[in-house]
Amino acid sequence: MVVVGELINTSRKAIREAVEKRDADYIQQIAKAQEESGAHYLDINCGTMIGEEVAIMEWLVNTVQEVTNLPLCIDSPSTEALVAGLKLTKAPNPMINSITAEEKRFQSVLPLIKKYNAKIIALCIEDAGMPETAQDRLRIARDLVTKLEAEGIPQGDIYLDPLIKPISAGDKYGREVLESIRLIKEAFPEVHFMCGLSNVSYGLPNRALVNRLFMVQTMAVGMDGYILDPTNRDMMGALYVATALTGQDKYCRGYLKAHRKGLYS
Repeated sequence: MVVVGELINTSRKAIREAVEKRDADYIQQIAKAQEESGAHYLDINCGTMIGEEVAIMEWLVNTVQEVTNLPLCIDSPSTEALVAGLKLTKAPNPMINSITAEEKRFQSVLPLIKKYNAKIIALCIEDAGMPETAQDRLRIARDLVTKLEAEGIPQGDIYLDPLIKPISAGDKYGREVLESIRLIKEAFPEVHFMCGLSNVSYGLPNRALVNRLFMVQTMAVGMDGYILDPTNRDMMGALYVATALTGQDKYCRGYLKAHRKGLYS
């Protein structure tokens, strides 16, 4: 189970303000809090800083790496910003967020995966647009995995994102994701999965509860990576319990270790 800490993202008001002030102490506190709460990677995203993204990406990567040795997930729609972050990463095997089956995006990100020996989050999006059904997702996933493998990227370094849509906009959207994970896992058993959960609850009350329960459901069918807030004790508690219940935590060691550290409620 891989947890990518999502909090260093300039779409969050507090992070944006800290970046604008170049408040390194605050950014470092957030980085350390995520590490201490159980994150395996730290996502670095400053995509909202239009015109400044490359410089800010460099500042954020350097600032975070002063206080943690965790590998980073460099997250941007901009190839230039990805390069700016990746060239400064110190831990081996960083993660890139993300590649898609769109031809332009695929061709621009592929060389970076190879150059930096990176793990890659692959979104199930193609030039024709977003997928609607589980079969659409399987088809796009097959295209992505086949092309990446042909370029020497092993399945174990690929984290497919089946794209979660808000169930407030379509009552089948949650079920379609669950079916997608099951189908893709059958076709590519060595491939990993990664997703952000918050889209599923958009427009609904008590979003944290919806997110938490959907996480458990997706784990049951094979999801093994999440971009989330690891300082959320309720969320992490659900993750540790579900990991044990699905047979991914031998003798419940992870659950017990997290309990002793007080990492969940």
